[in-house]
Amino acid sequence: MDRYNGAILYHYTDFQALDGILRCAQLRVNNVLRMNDSAEMRHFMKRLSSAITERLRQEGMDPQAQAVQALFQEELQKEYSAFAACFSFQRDDAAQWERYGNRGRGICIAFRREYLQKIAKGSLSLQTVFYQDDMAGHPMVEVFCKLVQEGIPLSGEHPTVKQAMRDAWACSVSFKHPSFSSEYEMRLVVSPFERDGLGIKPCYHVTKERIKKYYPLDLAAMCREIGVGLEDLVSEIIIGPDSAQSLAIFQDYLRDNGLHALVERVALSDCPLRQLSV
Repeated sequence: MDRYNGAILYHYTDFQALDGILRCAQLRVNNVLRMNDSAEMRHFMKRLSSAITERLRQEGMDPQAQAVQALFQEELQKEYSAFAACFSFQRDDAAQWERYGNRGRGICIAFRREYLQKIAKGSLSLQTVFYQDDMAGHPMVEVFCKLVQEGIPLSGEHPTVKQAMRDAWACSVSFKHPSFSSEYEMRLVVSPFERDGLGIKPCYHVTKERIKKYYPLDLAAMCREIGVGLEDLVSEIIIGPDSAQSLAIFQDYLRDNGLHALVERVALSDCPLRQLSV
């Protein structure tokens, strides 16, 4: 079975973030440089350029291949950043708990994919993370080859080419090293170019060590727009395998915050991470 066809996406996080999502109805999209550095975004662009030029050379289009190579070299002189929230198709997974669920002491929120997909429009997109180092099979290769076949001038100022390059940079946000492929991840991505289209001002979280920038997505408003409630969006909540959280108190928290439908959707993790970490 293709794990990427799952109807549920799992967001592993800590209890502070859960409070923001459930009580405040906000989902933070954080700077992607905290997840995978800009080198990975640039590596994606370089490998994509190589895949496109190789395809064009195989089709006997050497001049066009050189033009694409020059276009990407020019683009790589720029520096972009983007913001994203991460989800996995893996339920109650040890690696996810360890890496993203506060080492098993956190929480996992299950979101219905169909509703996230409806929410993801405009400057937001729900993207499957691409793990292959060989970009020959990436959809953006076909996009650029089609531009060449249609005779569109390969200039960074041409509107169609400019949009294709923007789409490529957006895809780079959802690239990770192949060694992470077991995560089966999707990301809710804010385009590096169109954050103003969100209509949301950035926020800053100040710690003793640094200042972090993020965008708070208004889940309540987004759910209303697609005709569902927050309790429709969340299908399950799993308490981490090494969490000290009382199930009864957590259910009281849900009731007292008006999230009655979620009370019976809380589960305790079956993952043996506690035994592994002893």
